[in-house]
Amino acid sequence: MKIAILTDTHFGARNDSSNFDAYFKKFYDEVFFPFLREHQIKTVFHLGDVFDRRKYINFHTLRSCKDYFFNPLQDLGVDMFVIPGNHDTYYKNTNEVNSLDLLLREYANISVIEECTEMMFDNQRFSFVPWLCSTNYDDTLKFIETHSGVCLGHFEISGFDMFRGARNDGGMDRKVLSHYDKVLTGHFHHRSTDDNIYYLGSPYEFIWSDYDDPRGFHVYDTDTHELTFIVNPNRIFHKIYYDDRHPTVDASNYKKACVKIIVTHKQDYHKFDRLIEALYINEVIELTIHEDFSEFESEALNEDAVNIEDTMTLLSEYVDAIESDRDKERLKTLLKTLYVEAQNLEI
Repeated sequence: MKIAILTDTHFGARNDSSNFDAYFKKFYDEVFFPFLREHQIKTVFHLGDVFDRRKYINFHTLRSCKDYFFNPLQDLGVDMFVIPGNHDTYYKNTNEVNSLDLLLREYANISVIEECTEMMFDNQRFSFVPWLCSTNYDDTLKFIETHSGVCLGHFEISGFDMFRGARNDGGMDRKVLSHYDKVLTGHFHHRSTDDNIYYLGSPYEFIWSDYDDPRGFHVYDTDTHELTFIVNPNRIFHKIYYDDRHPTVDASNYKKACVKIIVTHKQDYHKFDRLIEALYINEVIELTIHEDFSEFESEALNEDAVNIEDTMTLLSEYVDAIESDRDKERLKTLLKTLYVEAQNLEI
C-alpha cells in the first residue's frame, strides 16, 4: 500500500495572494493529482497547517482550494487523514477550536484527527499526534511513550532547520521520539532528516528563504517501509544573474513570478531597461535589483558602494560588521527567526 503524505500547504498564504494561489494550484493540477491517478493512491496523510491563518478564512481562498484540492480528493475517492497544525488552531493553548473541523465537515472522505490516535494501515502501525499545546501536552507525552511504529506529527523539535540555514534551538527533545521507527513531521518548511526524524517540508515555496530549496510531497510504502520524495518542479522565486554580454534573458520564463536580478555586468543600459519592461509586461509579482553602484561614488555619499540587498542579507552583513566577541552565527539565526515570525505575524 502506498500513502501520499503532505504537510504545510498553508492555503491563503502571503495575505491570500491570488498569484501564490495560482502557483499552489499548478502543483496540484500538474504534479500531485496526476501522480495519485497514475499510481492509484487512495490514501493521503496531511500533517498540519492546512490553512495559513489561525483566526479567519478568506472566502475566495476557501472556494479556490476546495476547487483544486479538496473536491478532487473527493472525486477521486481518496481518503485523507489530517491532524491540526499550529496554524489550524484558533487558540494557542488548545486545539479544541480548529479550522479543519469547522471548514471540512462536508467531506465524508476527510477525517480530522484532533486527539492522539493510533491507526493501522496494511498492518503498519501509525501514531497520529496533533499539535502540542499546554492543554494536551502531558497526555500527548504519555501517548508517545506507550506507542511505536511510525509517528505522524506537527512537532517543533530542537536541532532542526526551520528553513535552510536557520537552526531551531527550542522545542522538544528528539529523545522523546527515539523509539519510533520513523517520525514524519510537518511544521518546519525545510526538508531535512536526522536519524529517525524526517521533516517533510512544504510542497512549494512561500518566501525568498525557500529559494532553490527542493519542495514536493512524499510517498510511504507500507510493504517496504520506504519513504520516497516526489519533487515539485514548479518555482515562483527566481534569480537572474544579468550580464549584457550574454544573450538576452527571456522574460516570458518569469511570468507571475518573484524575480531578483543580480547585475554582474551592465554597459548597455537600453538593453537592461528593455528587460525590466518585459518582466513587468509578464506581470512579475515582485522585482528587486541587486547592483553595485560604485561608479556613481562621490564624496557626498561617503560610502564605498551602494548596494540594494534583501532584508536577510542586510541583517547578516550588519552582524558581521559588529565588533564583538559574541556568537555571531547564533545572533544571525535569532534575527532570521524573528524576521520569519514577523512575516507571519497576525495583526
